[in-house]
Amino acid sequence: MPRNKKGKRGSGSRGSLRQELLQLQLSAKATLPCKGVRNGVKVESGASDDELASEVLSHYSSASEGASVQEEGPGSEPVDEQSAQEEAEDKLKQCIDDLMDKSVKTRLAALESLRQAFSGRLLGDFLLERRLTLSDCLERSLRKGGGEEQAAAARVSVLLCVQLGGGPEGEEGFKTLRPALCTVLSDSCASMAARHSCATALGMCCYVSAADDVEDLCKSLSHLESVFTSSYPNRDGVLPAHKPGTLALHCAALQAWELLVTLCPASRLRTLLDQHLPKLQACLASSDVDFRIAAGEAIALLFELGRDVDQDFLFQDTAELCAHLKVLATDGNKHRAKADRRKQRSIFREVLHYIENEDFTEEKIRFGVFI
Repeated sequence: MPRNKKGKRGSGSRGSLRQELLQLQLSAKATLPCKGVRNGVKVESGASDDELASEVLSHYSSASEGASVQEEGPGSEPVDEQSAQEEAEDKLKQCIDDLMDKSVKTRLAALESLRQAFSGRLLGDFLLERRLTLSDCLERSLRKGGGEEQAAAARVSVLLCVQLGGGPEGEEGFKTLRPALCTVLSDSCASMAARHSCATALGMCCYVSAADDVEDLCKSLSHLESVFTSSYPNRDGVLPAHKPGTLALHCAALQAWELLVTLCPASRLRTLLDQHLPKLQACLASSDVDFRIAAGEAIALLFELGRDVDQDFLFQDTAELCAHLKVLATDGNKHRAKADRRKQRSIFREVLHYIENEDFTEEKIRFGVFI
């Protein structure tokens, strides 16, 4: 909302920014076509949905920071912080209501608005009162929406779990969303983008909201395993061929699985080490650079976790594994893209260094908008 936008005023009268916004909303609604069906044709609203996405975050940011927005012109009054907060919450309430709209465009605009708002500020008290409604709406979008809507709902699901945290409310929200996320993830007919987002969402939501629930953790691990293990070699030791986009999905599932493996109890971890380390070593021969790298990172993580559980941990084929890692760390194959070779060599040098020396480079991570 530009600050220099002014409405009509009577002589000597004063108007707040909130009043102007309400006037603009009313005038916008008066010019939009009505939603519904006319002669069998669906009619959707236009500009209001698109404007809503950018307005929600900016209004809520202003309210949360306690900034006073002052109208231009003589005799103007600063907007009260509480009024700005109420205005922002009204926008968010409208977004939640729009998730149940019949128009796909309206639902997508509402999901994008919520994604922006949830990424920008902590909204704990506001969401605690509406978590059940919001969880049900997201579940409906995951189960009944198209691919784009499912992907957007999965991204908002992650942010909702982050907002609610690891307490009972967050765990309750995850229990509502987990079955829908798993259904889309396992559905071979769903779009790759939706399945990719659901794989990431399943890992992150479980990590944030159900870290102490072993049952939910094991179920989430199993669903993710059912996806990426289809890239494991068959009985003859041959890696399967996949259609385009499949290995990207398997990378997302494997990376989400890696995140959850860090929460596994020691008894479960020993089984995972025996089951996955040999198969992941075989995946280092994959034709896809990203999947090779994901497999290498998973091997390094499993080695680290194994050594945490048992100081004398030893993988039977460590010598063969290190030989393979050295080849990848010095790969000069001209048939591969130069950028891919550079990326692969850098990562596998780190993986090899850790496995051989039990040492790794520390990194500092700056957190920001991540989804």
